Amino acid sequence: MEFNLIITGVGGQGGLTLSRIIGNAAMKEGYNVRIGETLGMSQRYGSVLSYLRFGNEVYSPLIEEGEADLMLALEPAEALRNARFLSSKSYVIANAYPIHTATTLVGKEKYPDLEEIKNALSKICPTDMLNFYEVAEKINPRTLGVLMLGYAYGKGLIPLKKESVEKGIKETLKPKLWDINLEAFEEGIKLAKI
Repeated sequence: MEFNLIITGVGGQGGLTLSRIIGNAAMKEGYNVRIGETLGMSQRYGSVLSYLRFGNEVYSPLIEEGEADLMLALEPAEALRNARFLSSKSYVIANAYPIHTATTLVGKEKYPDLEEIKNALSKICPTDMLNFYEVAEKINPRTLGVLMLGYAYGKGLIPLKKESVEKGIKETLKPKLWDINLEAFEEGIKLAKI
């Protein structure tokens, strides 16, 4: 068994924390876990890419192009930027809430239309694109990643037990954050069933 996950977004969205939660959950089940990160600018709104691999025999953290089983894209344009990791066997769950960079805000670059992003990704593999941020905001905006993890779990795309993911949340986050993140995880599962 080998599972390759790409988590992409921008600085400040919690992508790195999300990779730790899933990695801790996979270790609970006895898998070898490898995490690698590529940080654009080490500040808010810079590109952030996490590679997370787990399985019986996994030695390298990097995922080759076309080898991702799942992409969790916390920001839609970042999903497009990292589409090289996708193939027909992949699945994308993308947040339809754009975060504009300085270059798009001043008009130096055009931010792609959300429908264009979804269509481009859908030509490669199945893609679910929802405004997860809107749902997370009702709980706490900082739960975005865990909400999307719950959605992926609810769709049967995370090959881990629910208890392991819940333990991963508790092991990674401070106790005062457990309840809202467990709530976000459950909300994501419910959203996947709609």
